[in-house]
Amino acid sequence: MFKGPVESKNEAAMSELVPEPRQKPVVPMKPTGINTNLLGYIGIDTIIEQMRKKTMKTGFDFNIMVVGQSGLGKSTLVNTLFKSQVSRKSSSWNREEKIPKTVEIKAIGHVIEEGGVKMKLTVIDTPGFGDQINNENCWEPIEKYINEQYEKFLKEEVNIARKKRIPDTRVHCCLYFISPTGHSLRPLDLEFMKHLSKVVNIIPVIAKADTMTLEEKTEFKQRVRKELEVNGIEFYPQKEFDEDLEDKTENDKIRQESMPFAVVGSDKEYQVNGKRVLGRKTPWGIIEVENLTHCEFALLRDFVIRTHLQDLKEVTHNIHYETYRAKRLNDNGGLPPMTVETEENHESNL
Repeated sequence: MFKGPVESKNEAAMSELVPEPRQKPVVPMKPTGINTNLLGYIGIDTIIEQMRKKTMKTGFDFNIMVVGQSGLGKSTLVNTLFKSQVSRKSSSWNREEKIPKTVEIKAIGHVIEEGGVKMKLTVIDTPGFGDQINNENCWEPIEKYINEQYEKFLKEEVNIARKKRIPDTRVHCCLYFISPTGHSLRPLDLEFMKHLSKVVNIIPVIAKADTMTLEEKTEFKQRVRKELEVNGIEFYPQKEFDEDLEDKTENDKIRQESMPFAVVGSDKEYQVNGKRVLGRKTPWGIIEVENLTHCEFALLRDFVIRTHLQDLKEVTHNIHYETYRAKRLNDNGGLPPMTVETEENHESNL
């Protein structure tokens, strides 16, 4: 059929107006499931073994601070905790010795090895704490020491030519010893934990728990937990740092049942039913340190060393140190703090 010039022009105009069909976007292929069976062995699971070997070679640091009045058995408990003489023999003062006018800070370092794994353990003692007639602000030297370790780490971190492995002297854990009065916490206890809980992981422990009956111990633990809650004092493990439901369930049980740990320390062994056990001898029998029916030392040891040691280090680095670091950089206008090295470089450039 013959088409005139007018019709052909109209068809051409309509063809110009009709848009070309749009191409469908390319849909990316769905990723294969994580649980898909591999065709052969790759070796991803060996990363755990690689990490274990590296840790065994380099070892790791753990710094624990003990705070409390003299005579509460701080040194004995730490020695019992690590089954070696890692702390001073005695925290009590001889008659010939003068009680220090201010709180002293004494750090003792040891290298402990178990199963091929080396741990550089530093025990920081605080003789003089709470031993004065006027204990006002006696926590300040301790807070200053903790912040000084953060500052030391920060200065090493911002150096241009920094060390491959920065020495870690930051306090990872603070065991705070509560006197077994059976009544309530002292104002000094509350003030210390209120100030220091913001800068370090505090684990409250009731010292010399064998001086109380089982009923007194249970009531005192409940009273301490209530007082800490009323005063808004967060102890480790802090609720806000629970990473998942499993952590929350486990830590809730510790917070609501175990804390504060009622402990007895002893580095002497006795024969009980044909076995050598750590304990304290009393007129009515031997108190076994690692027997859960006698005290909660075993719970404290498992908590600090066997289940939460790495988490104590991570919370120190990711929370407490990062808080200090952010504040220091913010106070310094976003610039890193000046070190001797950076000051010398700055002067040479001028």
